[in-house]
Amino acid sequence: MRLAIIGGTGLTALDDAVPAAPSRRTPYGDASALPQRCAAFGEALFLNRHGEGHALLPHEINYRANLWLLRELGAEAVVAVFAVGGIRAGLADGQFVLPRQLVDYTWGRDHTFSMSAKPVYADFTEPFTPHLRERIRTAANAAHVALAADGVYGCTQGPRLETAAEIDRLERDGCTVVGMTAMPEAALARELALAYAGICLVVNPAAGRGEGGITLAGMRRVVASARPKLLRVLAALAGVG
Repeated sequence: MRLAIIGGTGLTALDDAVPAAPSRRTPYGDASALPQRCAAFGEALFLNRHGEGHALLPHEINYRANLWLLRELGAEAVVAVFAVGGIRAGLADGQFVLPRQLVDYTWGRDHTFSMSAKPVYADFTEPFTPHLRERIRTAANAAHVALAADGVYGCTQGPRLETAAEIDRLERDGCTVVGMTAMPEAALARELALAYAGICLVVNPAAGRGEGGITLAGMRRVVASARPKLLRVLAALAGVG
């Protein structure tokens, strides 16, 4: 199964990657970035969903173009990396979570390839593909990286962070982590028959769950510290090393 990795705040690039396509152009506009092919990760594809220099905010990302281009390049399975806030008590900064469900709070994003003349009603009961989730769990065990495997991802619109009251609402809805980019990415992958699962890196306590405010500098420190573990998991998943 040819693997594609979509990175974001928690993973913006892979070393020794080379361009995998001559253009970002798709029938749905330009993808966020030119996909890369990574020999060090078993020739997996890599795409930075926020683009060079983190130029695209979550609601500005062309999710349709990103998924379409990866499929055109031969991807059969997509592993998405997310930086998230921890809602559930006990989730510490730097911890990895493997979500099994999600709740979508976004609006106004291009969320389907379907057209009224030819609608697609994709079964989304399990938004993250079970067999790919199991492969990620196995890879994490092989890489000796702890992974909480029962998360529920609450996807908010952004780019602002949530209020403490909104996080209370998300918790009542059953969410354990909060981020801004899993939707419509996961649903579009389902429409294209791509296996899809995510690895969440907790970079801060969600609003009202920690001491003091949430800072970008603090998130970046957590990302830098956790990157080696994340790369070990991805390498094990790709079957290298």
